[in-house]
Amino acid sequence: MKILVTGATGKLGSKVVEALLKVVPASALAVSVRNPEKAEGLRALGVEVRHGNFDQPETLDAAFSGIDRLLIISTFGDDETIMRQHTNAVAAAQRAQVKFIAYTSVTNANESEFFLASSHRAREEAIMKTGIPYSFLRNNWYFENEIGNIQGAMVGAPWVTSAGKGKVGWVLRQDLAEAAANVLTGKGHENTIYELSGKLMTQEELVSALGDGLAKEVHVQQVDDVTYADILKGAGVPEAYLPMLVNTQKGIREGGLEIESNDLEKLLGRSATPINEALSQIISQISQTGN
Repeated sequence: MKILVTGATGKLGSKVVEALLKVVPASALAVSVRNPEKAEGLRALGVEVRHGNFDQPETLDAAFSGIDRLLIISTFGDDETIMRQHTNAVAAAQRAQVKFIAYTSVTNANESEFFLASSHRAREEAIMKTGIPYSFLRNNWYFENEIGNIQGAMVGAPWVTSAGKGKVGWVLRQDLAEAAANVLTGKGHENTIYELSGKLMTQEELVSALGDGLAKEVHVQQVDDVTYADILKGAGVPEAYLPMLVNTQKGIREGGLEIESNDLEKLLGRSATPINEALSQIISQISQTGN
């Protein structure tokens, strides 16, 4: 059996590869990357490094050749670019007669009105149309997405949000990577959908735990979307990013990430990393590296 991970030098993909190497020999693993030179460390470990660029479909036939189980890590960008890239990848997987596709999706993609859901829903549908057995890994929100807010809190800034009482199932990338690795190497995951989430919490509950970790009070500043955008703009956030950030808060406020599920626990064979431990890891990382 040969497994291939796309986007293997990215933040999630690299962790999936690390998790896979703990359970399968390097010879059973290949990676598809846009810049093979960035994966020299994996090549040195015995992982087969292949050039694959979703914007260059001619590279994907060779990249996916002989692959049994494929992990497509979702790309990011405008909807047109995303769908073009994803369509190229799925078509190549079909031509290569890949036997199983796992795909990193988003919470409740088939029903949610969260701003990211519609593009993920379309990508899930594209995979289902191939008839290739699949598993959709619907990842909730990374703890790591909050690094900027945590950095601010560490130096005394308030936690600014327009998410209201909306709940999020924050989870470490590491947990999601291990879950993906277990799906790729395990049995019985054909035509499955997993809602992968940590414990659901409001912003106040997250910040309370953060305050415990920092041994100081962190103030939560609840604002409306317009004020939130103005505050971000005043803090130097590029204007191009503002709609995405505001839509994230709006989506959370409207329950877009609030799905109860123990799928992650089932795939891991353990509970997700507890919030206090997860925040401690991130605080330590920030302290050591500055990001």
